[in-house]
Amino acid sequence: MLKTSKGYENIIKQNQDNLALDYLPALKALAARLKERLPANVEFADLVSIGTEELIKLARKYDQNLNDSFWGYAKSRVYGAMLDYLRGLDCMSRHTRTLIKSINKEISKYYNEYQEEPDNAYLSKVLNEDIEKIKEARNASEIYGILPLDEELSAAQEDKTYNKIEKQELIGIIQNILESASKNEQLVIQLYYYEELSFKEISEILEISESRISQIHKSVIRKIRAYLEERGIDG
Repeated sequence: MLKTSKGYENIIKQNQDNLALDYLPALKALAARLKERLPANVEFADLVSIGTEELIKLARKYDQNLNDSFWGYAKSRVYGAMLDYLRGLDCMSRHTRTLIKSINKEISKYYNEYQEEPDNAYLSKVLNEDIEKIKEARNASEIYGILPLDEELSAAQEDKTYNKIEKQELIGIIQNILESASKNEQLVIQLYYYEELSFKEISEILEISESRISQIHKSVIRKIRAYLEERGIDG
């Protein structure tokens, strides 16, 4: 008995969904790398859920005749969906944004002098701000702060031409900032974003603690954010 067109559609859909499931471990690894830089209130499961939904959509659109590999086609788009989700969480008030800038300024001053970040109690005292507000602002900042570099590196992998000049300009700005960064800062960014190693793996290679790797990463992101804000460029 010949299969109906509906039957073939169901088989194709099942095969596409199975393709998405095959890459679920890779998706979870991608989500885990992003999660390690986010505050505790952002759930790993939510990142996986957003990524899985996007992965299934992409599997149903995927044409192997036009793309070399499914994951090569899907990876940056899945990551972009996770970043869009994080941007949706960024609903900060003007006061919180102002407070974040003040916090980052004090952190930079303190770090330059002591080579470590100040705690919330110190920031609360220096800025004359309630410690809970400091905690909330720093949590928001961790989401708000990672987006510029992640988005531009993700966008750089897309082969779209409608705003290619603007993207390349921003990539160039980021590269210029990194050229003036310290050797460790350059290595951390290179290993994390381009070699796709985790903070734990980077700490083993550089023989620096994982928390120190995180501090170095945050330092670079703050520099990039400050540079973009000074020039009126949204990250």
